[in-house]
Amino acid sequence: MLSRLIRWMAIAILFMAGSAYSLTADEVRALSLGDSDARIEALNKAVAMADDKTAAFLQALSEDAVKVAGDKVMVIRDGKGFDPVTGAEVSVPEGAEDVMNNNRMRGELDSALAALKLFAKDEKTRIAAIKQLQSDADETKLPLIEKAFAAESNAQIKEQLGMVRAAALLNSTDKTRRLEAAKLLSTSTQANTKTVLLARLAQETEPDVKAALQNTLRQVEASLAWGDRLGAIFSGISLGSILLLVALGLAITYGLMGVINMAHGELMMIGAYATYVVQGLFQKYLPGAFDWYLLASVPVAFMASALMGAALERSVIRFLYGRPLETLLATWGISLMLMQGVRTLFGAQNVGVENPSWMSGGVQVLGNLSLPYNRLVIVGFAIFVLAGVAWVIGKTRLGLFVRGVTQNRPMASCMGVNTARIDTYAFALGSGIAGLAGCALSQVGNVGPDLGQGYIVDSFMVVVLGGVGQLAGTVYAALGLGVLNKFLEGWAGAVLAKIAVLVFIIIFIQKRPQGIFAMKGRSAEA
Repeated sequence: MLSRLIRWMAIAILFMAGSAYSLTADEVRALSLGDSDARIEALNKAVAMADDKTAAFLQALSEDAVKVAGDKVMVIRDGKGFDPVTGAEVSVPEGAEDVMNNNRMRGELDSALAALKLFAKDEKTRIAAIKQLQSDADETKLPLIEKAFAAESNAQIKEQLGMVRAAALLNSTDKTRRLEAAKLLSTSTQANTKTVLLARLAQETEPDVKAALQNTLRQVEASLAWGDRLGAIFSGISLGSILLLVALGLAITYGLMGVINMAHGELMMIGAYATYVVQGLFQKYLPGAFDWYLLASVPVAFMASALMGAALERSVIRFLYGRPLETLLATWGISLMLMQGVRTLFGAQNVGVENPSWMSGGVQVLGNLSLPYNRLVIVGFAIFVLAGVAWVIGKTRLGLFVRGVTQNRPMASCMGVNTARIDTYAFALGSGIAGLAGCALSQVGNVGPDLGQGYIVDSFMVVVLGGVGQLAGTVYAALGLGVLNKFLEGWAGAVLAKIAVLVFIIIFIQKRPQGIFAMKGRSAEA
């Protein structure tokens, strides 16, 4: 409502700007009355010589804020009528009817307004206008596009505008201009350039122009193919980083401690819901600092899942060490209890977790390749968590005790290590890392009671494939499975890709039961 009011205030100011503008009553009637063909012809003429007052009237037309009574046209704002030429307030007759715009006319109006926005001072507005014009630029808008091209100072925007200019030239009646357009578009990396070229090829009758267009299409398809490949690699790395976060905690609880924890996914879910709670607290008590809620959520998610993991280990799991089947059944039952508990507290529906403003948007690498900030942040976060886990396990006293208890529990106990306490600490650490994975997942997907169910099988596959108890193997397996899965999805679809990955893991484990990195030392011989 506020944006609409501001827009109408801008239109009112334009209306009162005086007689320096060229919009005439005849042009207003031509734009408002008659059939679509006549109105579109008048629209193209108006856009070619558009001024601020014309732009304001076109905006009013696109918003269905224009009425007509006989040959009298008026703009309606706040229930009052205004003359679109003079800006003076006029009375609205009782029989005044709305100017009706069909879908074709609306599309032409949107395209015309986008062309006019090429002269906006804000760079984001100009970029948005260019994107809108890329698929529907035609020769009638060419004078305006060329004028904007000559006036543009930003090199990157000018390059994009040049592609729009070439697309407009492509629809020219002049054969020379179409050949020029084919040459210009050969360097394009925009996905919709291919659509424009295919549409023109279907209409083209000149053999030499058709050959030039086909050559350009091949070059554009080659550029887009590289974008698709790089996109698949990035998507695979992104998926792999998520699998890595999920599997790191399991690498400790299952890999080092030998506990088949079927509630691992629900510990992730607790971390995601902890992030949701922190978001709600920031929205209510610290709205001005909302962009920082995610940083506050990281330790909260870790502690919430770690405390739940410690409670589970002390109350249930410590009685089941060395009994894998009973552990599996017990943790599966615990997972069901945790899911039902979340449904009771938060409801069965998914809850919304928003991205901070600094995680919105992305980096445009190629025309058909954009790297979202939220995915880039998660990749960086996964690297940070991996480094932290490696440091804890390899460089700290807790890590030394965990490794000692894992390799030889009786000897560690004889040396004075409280093995029961170390078990609790290790399980809490693995559970806390699962909470961090849930915090990260809340930024890229839905948060609901079933969040963990979609990742528990994949995380076990990552740990087993990488080698039980091997952090390096977990990294290789997570990234490898992520990239492999994304490439197979593009080739065979999501379902067949999952099946193919599962078959690959089964064959690999048959050939190498200890995984990518086999455990060395006495523990491997035991």
